[in-house]
Amino acid sequence: MKQPDFKKGDGLIPVIIQDAITQKVLMLGYMNEAAWKKTQAEKRVTFYSRSKQRLWTKGETSGNFLNVVDIKLDCDQDTFLIQVNPVGPVCHRGSETCFDEKNEGIGFLSHLQKTIHERKINPQEGSYTNHLFNKGINKIAQKVGEEAVEVVIEAKDDNADLFKNECADLLYHLIVLLEYKSFDLKDIAKVLEERHNK
Repeated sequence: MKQPDFKKGDGLIPVIIQDAITQKVLMLGYMNEAAWKKTQAEKRVTFYSRSKQRLWTKGETSGNFLNVVDIKLDCDQDTFLIQVNPVGPVCHRGSETCFDEKNEGIGFLSHLQKTIHERKINPQEGSYTNHLFNKGINKIAQKVGEEAVEVVIEAKDDNADLFKNECADLLYHLIVLLEYKSFDLKDIAKVLEERHNK
């Protein structure tokens, strides 16, 4: 990993905190070198508080820690992007982000896709996903067809929960099919984007 340049900004580097699953930006803070080293060692985000003039581990009083998933450094080596799994609300006012947004989005589909990919290259005993991979393309394609029919059936009724569950089943099996065929959700998004731009 490149080394951060703490000489810029009087020894402080801005830190963008992003949810590793939803991809939402949660907050902005600052780190000095000591905060960065503590964050790396403990796998929980520690900032340098400019108001308190000391190191401050997010969640040290509330228990709402930011558990580190990945740390990236920008091209100028003077800004961190830290992807986290947050425990509880991020903002001290109790909201899910410091920008008063809900921490939600379809980023979980990317997380699900990564999990399915992991199952493909590192099979786990008892995994339904691996069961499908082992059965092959015919079984996977059949499941996509079955789930699509069930979505159509539920769409004609008024049970919102059943409809959403069938849509979830369809999406899951479609992602398994894409992975089996060595395609990515981004490949499908690109097709939709190209159609949109025509």
